[in-house]
Amino acid sequence: MATNASSSTQKSMRGATRILADILADLSEGDSFGSDSGDSDHTAKLGDVVDRLDERAFGFLLLLLALPCCLPFVYLLPQIVALPMLALAAQMAAGRRHPWLPRKFHERPFSVPAFQKVVTRSARYVGWIERFATPRLRPVTSHMATRFVGALLLIPTASILVPLPSTNTIPGIGVAIVSLGLIERDGVLVILGLLVGFIWVGLLLFLGVEATQFIKDWLQARI
Repeated sequence: MATNASSSTQKSMRGATRILADILADLSEGDSFGSDSGDSDHTAKLGDVVDRLDERAFGFLLLLLALPCCLPFVYLLPQIVALPMLALAAQMAAGRRHPWLPRKFHERPFSVPAFQKVVTRSARYVGWIERFATPRLRPVTSHMATRFVGALLLIPTASILVPLPSTNTIPGIGVAIVSLGLIERDGVLVILGLLVGFIWVGLLLFLGVEATQFIKDWLQARI
């Protein structure tokens, strides 16, 4: 029953999440990795995904890495994927047209079935956004503009790297929306995703400063 439900969800996918699901399905059937003993826990390398992407590789890779961050109550994995996300955002800011991953990240293995589950679950959160994605405000997704977008993405991705509650889910959703915008050439989604990430990070910083000041005043009142 669970398998049928997962298959049904995958069939209902569209756009970028469907492409990612197809890439992962292709990787799970590959012969160059995984276990020869019939173990279903196939693994692949992040570089295997890069090799299967087109000119919109930055958007697809960022989306793939941001999806685990969108899910609530997922720990450790967001902090792991945040490092390559930072590397990708920095390369966008530097003006690269295609992602380059350090050998450490390129060769980093991941469980294909685990990521397939993440994509399937995340499709429920970002799938409705894909229905509204359409090419518009194209200057926002031009090469020159994406350099600025990459620089701005460093802030929400840095927030994901912080291993504290509430620092990864909303920024992860923001990065995912930006990624969908880059893939679909939708400038509106790019701007929306940046606003989501920045507003949440700004709120966290504000609350952090207020909490620090409150504790400081409380301690001073008792000295």
